[in-house]
Amino acid sequence: MAKILAADIGGTNSRFALFEAHGDTLEMVESVWLETHGARTFPELVDQLWDSDFPAVPGGFKAAVLAPAGAVYHGVTCPNLPNAPWGIDLREVNFGTSAVRLINDFSAQAFACRTSAVDDALVVQEGESVEGETIGVIGAGTGLGYSALLKTGGIWTALPSEGGHMAFPFVGREEAGYAEFNRVESGRNWPEGDSVVTGLGLRLLHRYLTGEDLSPKEISAKLVPESETTVWYARFYARACRNWAIGLMTTGGLFISGGVAAKNPMFVQVPEFMNEFHNAHVYQDFLHAIPIRLNGNEASGLFGAAFYGAQMLAGRGENA
Repeated sequence: MAKILAADIGGTNSRFALFEAHGDTLEMVESVWLETHGARTFPELVDQLWDSDFPAVPGGFKAAVLAPAGAVYHGVTCPNLPNAPWGIDLREVNFGTSAVRLINDFSAQAFACRTSAVDDALVVQEGESVEGETIGVIGAGTGLGYSALLKTGGIWTALPSEGGHMAFPFVGREEAGYAEFNRVESGRNWPEGDSVVTGLGLRLLHRYLTGEDLSPKEISAKLVPESETTVWYARFYARACRNWAIGLMTTGGLFISGGVAAKNPMFVQVPEFMNEFHNAHVYQDFLHAIPIRLNGNEASGLFGAAFYGAQMLAGRGENA
């Protein structure tokens, strides 16, 4: 048995959890949420963790894996957290072990697909996965996250990505008007996933279609499956999912995560979602065969970070 410290560091909250790894099984022992903006620096955030009632101290665990919502370099630094006032450098903190690593938050979501965190995931499309082959992960929240899980030599590797900043593909004259509206209102160089298939995207789309300027929470409370906002947003979300599935050839399956669909599962359940997902002139059979799951487990990032930690210990020849 090995204890692993896992963290999911976002722009609003930083969640920490202590796991016990028993072979291939991960058990969350304790968790705590801290306000990211409640600390002036990353070392101060960690000091708040040590000073809390959380049952972990430096040296009290074999591995520590932290998953920030930002680009990670060399597993050591995340200079910019887009929605937080500071960056992360692991060299500034003593964790009491050399088995310490940063991974992107959506890499953690990918690793979570190999844990019990997805046991209750909602089936969007049955399909049939091929064991050991590429698994795709995509999810809309504050940003649009992308990752993929690849198996090489018996080891699972998560592909880091900042794909939410890729230009979003709009189709036809009807969507062209919204594309320009989105570009102008978001203040970006072009419409991108982060301004289309996110909470911000939901707000902009609803304003474009209805004239109402509401928060994503207020919009969600009003929407029904027949709403024009629902139909358009589902189509855009499906398009992002389809492109990622084809780009990776996700024969191992596709997982959808993130707060938008978790709070509004109808976005992936209305007919427009699957109609757009299957809309391809070459790969219809492939797209019909992919199993698709909606993972609404808020602790997935923690489980994924812990999975990476257990795999890291195994690679060092240490018992997990």
